[in-house]
Amino acid sequence: MKNLKSITTAIILVCALMFSSCSKEFDEYSLNSNQPISVSPDLILRGVLNSLPVFPNSDEERWSQYTCRNYTYYGDNRYWTGAANLSYGTLNNIVAMETEAKKRTGSDLNVYSALSKYLRAYLFINMTLKVGDLPMTEALKKLANQKPKYDNQKQIFIQSFQLLEEANSQLASLISKSDVSLQGDIFYVERSSGAKSPLEALKSWQKVVNTFRLRSLIQLSNKSADGELKVKQQFNDIVSNPSKYPIMTSNSDNLEFVYNAVNNKYPDNKESFGFDALRFNLSATWVNNLASLNDIRVMKVAEPARGLGFSDTSFKSFVGAPSGIDLSTMAAGVQAGKFSLYNRKRYYDGFTAENTALLSYAEMCLNIAEGINRGWTSGSAEDWYTKGVKASFSFYGINDGDNTITFQRQGASILADYVNYTYKFNFNNYFSQPSVKYAGDGVNGLNQILIQKYVAMGRNSGLEGYYQWRRTGVPAFSQGTGSSASGKIPFRFQYPSSELSTNGENVKAAIQSQFGGADDIFAKLWLNN
Repeated sequence: MKNLKSITTAIILVCALMFSSCSKEFDEYSLNSNQPISVSPDLILRGVLNSLPVFPNSDEERWSQYTCRNYTYYGDNRYWTGAANLSYGTLNNIVAMETEAKKRTGSDLNVYSALSKYLRAYLFINMTLKVGDLPMTEALKKLANQKPKYDNQKQIFIQSFQLLEEANSQLASLISKSDVSLQGDIFYVERSSGAKSPLEALKSWQKVVNTFRLRSLIQLSNKSADGELKVKQQFNDIVSNPSKYPIMTSNSDNLEFVYNAVNNKYPDNKESFGFDALRFNLSATWVNNLASLNDIRVMKVAEPARGLGFSDTSFKSFVGAPSGIDLSTMAAGVQAGKFSLYNRKRYYDGFTAENTALLSYAEMCLNIAEGINRGWTSGSAEDWYTKGVKASFSFYGINDGDNTITFQRQGASILADYVNYTYKFNFNNYFSQPSVKYAGDGVNGLNQILIQKYVAMGRNSGLEGYYQWRRTGVPAFSQGTGSSASGKIPFRFQYPSSELSTNGENVKAAIQSQFGGADDIFAKLWLNN
């Protein structure tokens, strides 16, 4: 009997070893040697960064009322009626990037960890600005938690600000060690022009982190008295301590996508001219505000509306179409030369019209001016206001003195048939106009800051123009039959249907707590109440 037990045990051990060996061989043979089993963090970073820009001719720039469509084949100017696209897929890639970076460096302190904290904050803030409450604390745990509970919008901002604080601290540490390991950075290291070394790129990223934090604090202007958010304190800490919190100092720090003529062409270019040149035009909200300020920037972005009968360089020749009118009326106005089209030389002459900014020095200066105007920090709002406007002029290549202005020749049959004008522009004269000269801290000065910030972000910065209107009502947006069925502009997006089907209980609880149970696009978010 004892021998039988021994024999049985031996057989079991042999079978176990055989099974283990077969299983190991099966696992080895089932791996595809032509496919990677892990991805380096720089490759993941490159993909994540490529997903961030909101490109020109997008719905976002129509909703921010910078441009319009006037032909149904290319769509219309109506706002959304349904759900937002959320970025949890990208966030999962960021988690994978963190994991791979730690494997390779053996440390939690590395360039990819630092950037991941900024990217997490950037994406969560951009998502909550669209819909409201979202899973954050319990999100990104995959099978460990497939039904994460929702954080309210206030908590999302608090957690995001903490991530930005940590990103700033980690980047400072890496810079102090002269870390040069950054790869996969398409915005600074790998851009086709004006590329920076990995160490200089880290310095720019640290400025981005703090500049974005200033933008995000401005988004909370209606909640500046909240004791937990500490909006004023955070804003002042950053502006008053540039050694700890470096911020952008010129347009060279802009977080922007750079185009090239081979595989990253600006969406409006000489190849698309024959298809859409008459189908897209500029919006009154952008063009008319510029023209009313006698602002030379309008001549850089627009063609004169020659059907109005004024000279090419008269500001009366620059008129945008109200975004809220119906398409047939808009198209008729374009055909009659009553509305300004995209400037042919700037946008269609080549393939690299202008860089697309996600975050700019000009916007930052005007955000600081707004913060000072609101009493959040000390300093001269007028100085920052002036810096911001001049930075925007620089983006368009405008000089104090003679400037060459180029339009398509009237009646031209080909794109490159241009007419040039020399236009003398003087900064002092511009800033001395009553409509431009800073009116002092208070409502009038604040409105001037907001108008200049809006026009400076034209065709850039995603939905920031719309978010400013939603937050402040400045500038006035056109609303009508071209906006929506009700003639009104929505205040938020709905939650994705996939969230309702996979995490229904939690999303319904969030909708109930925020909007009384209705996932209403016209309901106001917490930060706008």
